[in-house]
Amino acid sequence: MGIYLNSGNEVFKRALRSEIYVDKTGMIEFINKRLDTEQCCICVSRPRRFGKTMTAQMLKAYYCKSCDSSELFARLNISKANNYKEHLNKHNVIYADMNEFLRLAKIIGNVLELTEIFQKNIISELKEAYPQSFGKDAKDLPTVLAKIHLDTKDKFIIIIDEWDTLFREERENIEAQDRYINLLRGLFKNSQAQEFLSLAYLTGILPIKKYNTQSAMNNFREYTMLKPGRLAEYTGFTEEEVKNLCHRYQMDFKEVKQWYDGYSFLREKHIYSPNSLINAIEEEECDNYWTRTGTFESLKGYISMNFDGLKDTILKMIAGGRCVVDTLTFSNDLNSFHNKDDVLTVLIHLGYLAYDAERKEVYIPNYEVMAEFKSAVKNADWADVIRAIEASDRLLRYTWERNSDKVAKGIEDVHMAGTSILQYNDENSLSCVIVLAYYNAMNEYTIIRELPSGKGFADIVFIPKRYSDKPAMLVELKYNESAEGAIAQIKERQYINALKEYSGNLLLVGINYDKKCKKHTCQIEKFVL
Repeated sequence: MGIYLNSGNEVFKRALRSEIYVDKTGMIEFINKRLDTEQCCICVSRPRRFGKTMTAQMLKAYYCKSCDSSELFARLNISKANNYKEHLNKHNVIYADMNEFLRLAKIIGNVLELTEIFQKNIISELKEAYPQSFGKDAKDLPTVLAKIHLDTKDKFIIIIDEWDTLFREERENIEAQDRYINLLRGLFKNSQAQEFLSLAYLTGILPIKKYNTQSAMNNFREYTMLKPGRLAEYTGFTEEEVKNLCHRYQMDFKEVKQWYDGYSFLREKHIYSPNSLINAIEEEECDNYWTRTGTFESLKGYISMNFDGLKDTILKMIAGGRCVVDTLTFSNDLNSFHNKDDVLTVLIHLGYLAYDAERKEVYIPNYEVMAEFKSAVKNADWADVIRAIEASDRLLRYTWERNSDKVAKGIEDVHMAGTSILQYNDENSLSCVIVLAYYNAMNEYTIIRELPSGKGFADIVFIPKRYSDKPAMLVELKYNESAEGAIAQIKERQYINALKEYSGNLLLVGINYDKKCKKHTCQIEKFVL
């Protein structure tokens, strides 16, 4: 057993010993079917905190021939698969974390040596395991693996975690990148690789970069935040998994959903941020557990880029809206941005935005990420927007006090602050303004737009969180009608039925915008059953 060659299952054991473990081993059955086939090269890109390393360690524990993992997997989902025992601990596995090799290269002060350090460390362990296959000058890893296979017929599974670290951390170091790509070409693309390689499994944050020198990677099947394909359910936690966790640990599922749901794919409509959810359960509190890494600094920089329409798009999403995006122009690197769509696309890959593949729309997925945008906006010189958001505390107080005139004036101020994009064309546009105006209400409420209730859909519903003593609120919007008509509709269509448990502590809020005089009006009633 070595550090890189057949390094065992200890990390996966630690994961299983954790109080909270969600079984994702069903993915192994999918991978097994690709061993020693034309589809044996797989690249999975996800944001940080979405379990890339955990999955890579799971695969290593399952395939690695230096350990016995039968007890670890015996009660997990993969044990039900027909090919479960066929591959369990039957393979040579080379496992490498490229963050570690970049660190080692920086210690010696020369990132150009990363590829050589990588090969030297792995070849050293291969020499101990296969001394008969080595000559004096064995320095090229692909050649060494080919020679071992020729002598022994042994094949290898190569797992590289964070394979794109060099491209993200050393963006301008083209020479180091070229050396690295040349190595990958030897490992995964040439005719010898097809003989010694059983499987290549790479993880990263960005998809494989679109330029010619990375043709070494064009044989990889990619699973990304744009197109996770058949691996969608393994991108994060599914809704069923989250419901089970909430039941087990007595968490409020509706609150958890607002905080951590929002990533949606064709095959899996509700995917939750796994790391954040685990933190919320362990701390017994929904909050922002988004790790402040370098990506947050990037978020501030990205949303401040001077691309036409970018600020307006970000503001619309902060207000709860969605925007059409063209993801095809993005070059899959952090250097080449040509328009706002490129910026939005990289934010999808970083997890700051979610993508609706059917509608080709992008949006902010949940409360947690919304909080990150709020923090980033404060540093983006958007003073007018910040003032509007900060005024939402006053607006809430005026609503609780049933001060209709001041509520109407507060909404008017928010509309004027974001007037470039929050142009009223219909009630949906008005809804975006209301959500932005009540932005800080998320501290007290779960906010739901278009909640099915009675004989239709209530426009915006504010449901108090379990620790809040504030009243529930039903907000109905009208366009070129009247605030009184909005209140009447709430009653006539029985929207109140959705909030029966809050009867006696419920506010009905009707808001109208008159396009002709460009004025908001508001009416607020306390409802008593």
